[in-house]
Amino acid sequence: MTTGGPADGIVLGLPAVALRPYVERYVGYRERAELPLVRREAAGAFVVLILGWGAPLDVIDPRSRQRSAYGVNSFVAGTFDRWCRTETVGVGEGVQVLLAPLTARRILGLPLIELANRAADVAVLPGGWLDRLRQRLAETPAWSQRFTLLDEVFTARLAASAPADPRVAWVWRRLDTSGGRVGIGLLADEMGWSRRHLAARFRHEVGLSPKTTARLLRFQRAYAALTGPLLPVSPAPDLGPAGGGADVAARFGYYDQSHLIRDFREFAGDTPAALSAGSRPG
Repeated sequence: MTTGGPADGIVLGLPAVALRPYVERYVGYRERAELPLVRREAAGAFVVLILGWGAPLDVIDPRSRQRSAYGVNSFVAGTFDRWCRTETVGVGEGVQVLLAPLTARRILGLPLIELANRAADVAVLPGGWLDRLRQRLAETPAWSQRFTLLDEVFTARLAASAPADPRVAWVWRRLDTSGGRVGIGLLADEMGWSRRHLAARFRHEVGLSPKTTARLLRFQRAYAALTGPLLPVSPAPDLGPAGGGADVAARFGYYDQSHLIRDFREFAGDTPAALSAGSRPG
């Protein structure tokens, strides 16, 4: 099912019912930038997949050129723990899919440690199937048909893959559903693992350590309370309307407001107050 469909704008698509536990939605887009368009992209405990066929863009991690991708119209960005920047000019068109780490691990067929803190052109990923999918999407005339094609390919990829390690999946669910508020030491004890072993196993599959992932999950909920969601997140308890930064810090498990500000600077590149003001119209 799709909604919208302007010449320049957004088209939302719902995956097939059987896919919805894994893929929340498809976002088709067509965007015209007459002048260079620069965006700052917040970090997150999720994987970004862009399959495009329009103007190329640069995905720039300020920390490292090796982690960046230049002149690409299709890329995968693994779980990442620092904000990055995108730059483009011209008419961009494509589909964006945001995936939870263990779903991405199955669909992509790669342990996410290979993609953590990295944006990679799909053309260089193993098997070439994502690049072929991009070409098929570009040749398909209607958004509804494109979303059906994604359904078919993702369903086949999931069917051909083994489920994630159930112990790592359990740790991920505990972190996700708690909004990153469960202690890593407690999780290790419940698994009967050392913290070192838990970190190694989790990082291999998810790309980041459990501690960093917990920070990102807290940040994502706080960011959503102040500015709107980065992506769909597991429901948090209804604690009433969001107030100022100190209120948000307490609601989402931060020790104090300074820790909240630290995470916003690190993961989004600015303070909560600046981002909240920028998200309001007028």
